Amino acid sequence: MSHAPTNGTHEPPLKVGVIGLGWAGQQHLDAYSRAPGVEVVALAGLEEGLRRELQEQHGVPHAFADWQDLVALDELDAVSVAVPTFLHAPIAVAALDRGLHVLSEKPLARNAVEGQDMVDAARRAGRVLDVAFNHRRRGDISTLRRIIKAGDLGRPYYAKASWLRRAGIPMLGSWFTNREMSGGGPLVDLGVHVLDYALHLLGEPKVLSVSAATYSELGPHGRGGDERYSAMATQSAFEVEDFASAFVRLEGGGTLVLEAGWAAYREQDDLLDFQVYGTEGGARLHALGASKNPVADLRVFAEKDGRNADWSPEVKAGAGHQAVIDDFLAAVRGGPEVWGAHDGSLALSRARVIDACYRSAAEQREVDV
Repeated sequence: MSHAPTNGTHEPPLKVGVIGLGWAGQQHLDAYSRAPGVEVVALAGLEEGLRRELQEQHGVPHAFADWQDLVALDELDAVSVAVPTFLHAPIAVAALDRGLHVLSEKPLARNAVEGQDMVDAARRAGRVLDVAFNHRRRGDISTLRRIIKAGDLGRPYYAKASWLRRAGIPMLGSWFTNREMSGGGPLVDLGVHVLDYALHLLGEPKVLSVSAATYSELGPHGRGGDERYSAMATQSAFEVEDFASAFVRLEGGGTLVLEAGWAAYREQDDLLDFQVYGTEGGARLHALGASKNPVADLRVFAEKDGRNADWSPEVKAGAGHQAVIDDFLAAVRGGPEVWGAHDGSLALSRARVIDACYRSAAEQREVDV
């Protein structure tokens, strides 16, 4: 395999492969194609027509139906893994064991046990394992993070974060709604994003315990999807939740309430939301239209000389998956001295919280993390 130098002005290009050619895989492919000093040398995906189309469109020399053929290539430096969740661990571990750096789509894996296997493989190989938490790269979330970090809100003590859809069950009857393949419903699909950006905004407090509930009220009856998600293309039973909520206790006394829903009788537009109360101020980020709305309505609630001093920060759109790819490439190019800081540990901590939420919901009690 290729071992490109990590320093110097005349580095050979990093050679990458993309496994999985759906929406997420195409985001990775497009971002790599725009990144300087990168060559996409291989694609892998089961869809023959799409595989050929993307291979031709991006001038990729190798294209495979089987991901194992891609991982076996000697010329690779890194791979993106953008496949159904049950394949994240086996592909990532195989790639890491080959000495490749890995960028995986979220969630890290179906559960924290598989996630630990991936982190162990990254540490064993001394390679980068990153996970695509693209929503923390939103411009509005980055802006609010700077405000909170600067202490403008004082000490945050309560936050509520949501990603809610009216009718957005992804491909009812597909791997998304098969528990063995997905690991769960919106809690592991959308909720891991919500958990990530919420804890990121709050400065990464340690999660102590969770009390969660899950509901499966619409999906089992064939409701909760529309044409965007091919929701009525049923091939198997609906085995996961369609709505979840969790009360999360944080170290230092703070609390976080999470909501993640594929389907509920609410307003039509998707909602990405974060509200926080602090000792010196508060804030709300409200993106009606969710991920399709590049800039949310962001409001900071403040007081000056006993009077209302609320204000709206200037916010620019973030770079999304491009920022994810750029950060991953920077870590790879950073060399062995920085690779150890990118071993998937943060994503594993998220997986442990999600696991605790599912256990709490199943046992109807608060669960330590």
